[in-house]
Amino acid sequence: MFDLKKIISANQTRKTDNNTIKKECISSLELMERASIAFVNAIENSIYKDQKIAVVCGIGNNGGDGFAITRILQAKGYFAKAILIKTTKNLSNDCKTNFNKLAEVTIIETKDDLFDFKKFDIIIDALFGSGLTRKIEGLAANTIKNTNAAKKYVFSVDIPSGLYCDKLPDSDFIVKSNITISFQRPKLSFFFKESNQYIKDWKVINIGLDEDFIQELPTNHFVLDGTISKIVKKREKHSHKGTFGHSLIIAGSYGKIGAAVLASQACLKSGTGLLTTYIPNCGYDILQFSTPEAMCLTDKKKTYISKLPDISSYNSIGIGPGIGKNNSTKGVLKQLFESTKVPLVIDADALNIISENRELMKLLPKNSILTPHPKEFERLVGKWKTTIECFEKQKQFAKEHKCIVILKGANTCICNSEGVLFFNTSGNSGMATGGSGDVLTGIITGLLAQGYTSIKASLIGVYFHGKAGDDANKQKGENALIASDIINYLKIETE
Repeated sequence: MFDLKKIISANQTRKTDNNTIKKECISSLELMERASIAFVNAIENSIYKDQKIAVVCGIGNNGGDGFAITRILQAKGYFAKAILIKTTKNLSNDCKTNFNKLAEVTIIETKDDLFDFKKFDIIIDALFGSGLTRKIEGLAANTIKNTNAAKKYVFSVDIPSGLYCDKLPDSDFIVKSNITISFQRPKLSFFFKESNQYIKDWKVINIGLDEDFIQELPTNHFVLDGTISKIVKKREKHSHKGTFGHSLIIAGSYGKIGAAVLASQACLKSGTGLLTTYIPNCGYDILQFSTPEAMCLTDKKKTYISKLPDISSYNSIGIGPGIGKNNSTKGVLKQLFESTKVPLVIDADALNIISENRELMKLLPKNSILTPHPKEFERLVGKWKTTIECFEKQKQFAKEHKCIVILKGANTCICNSEGVLFFNTSGNSGMATGGSGDVLTGIITGLLAQGYTSIKASLIGVYFHGKAGDDANKQKGENALIASDIINYLKIETE
């Protein structure tokens, strides 16, 4: 979809491996060598020749990767030592081949015989890979416990040992990795909140698997990354402000005019041709001074929005930032739902009004874009126990109301009206600051005015919102980052 990368299951990964081997007429051992070389290349900028590296290897193909990685590191002049955690008698064929290529391997065979990591600086975790389907116990459990207790810097090969690809973690015996180097694709479990303590950071490396084959596999999970820039439209030389649409932002109440300012400035920076912002009367001077590029309309009420303006001339409408929950404002939202003929972005207090007046859900216009943070989403759909349950509620709501639901947070998850999930890869924790959501509302509203569909505007908006946050973070740092920094660093660029 839009050339975005698919997230595939553990079973689909095995099929992809086998297809690549068959298509390229190579052996599984050659594919393992390719992956191991790519892994070493990925970590070389993070390790030094004077550091001692312990490579913890299992008996399967992930262990085979570990033995190959050890050999490659040694050939490059690094001090790397392989440790085989021999949980059963037999090694997989490729694992055994790479084991035999090493001159020295420490073998651990009983749960009482733990390896001493004190003299090592780095641990490479190659105990279990993406094929894990059962809980860890015995020697393997003790090894993982020992690895975590060592408190060394840990690189995991493909996935932290003990973590499942497609399921929630269900064990205390999972490696806590500093960086996971994942082959070809991230795993679905990387996006579960429950996995956070095991994956501080992850990186995907290309090991040459058959991309055409992967893109033919069925899935409802996609990675949202920089490839979304391919669908950003190029501006024509002879275009004019009317070409890029007229946006309307309905925002603000007494004490919260800043939300209207942030949404308005972001909308302008996203490329809308014209912007009108509708606010309570008390915000007129603030908006005119802060955002002269926006046209300003004011409600007759001083402190809140009480009446829907004429909406006939707008190409997109964003509503919610800072509007409060006055009874008159609730009536405005209902009237907007009943009368709009253009796409809506619904955020903040507009979402809270819906959750308190559930009859409004039946009036949600088709292809509306809802942008809740987790607490706002909980008010809409009720509590959940796990991330998977949350995603199911997100899919159910989007399908039922034929809308887009953008669940904001780490790896913001966008769900389209067909229940397809897109996981964002841009952004950082510095963006967890007041006003960041108002900025996103403005960006998406501006993109809708330019003629993007609801799902395309959502994907472009979310990715470049996060990218602006990342660029701001490089200059400001996460602690100092504020919402207006996101606006200042916003660039929506085509490939």
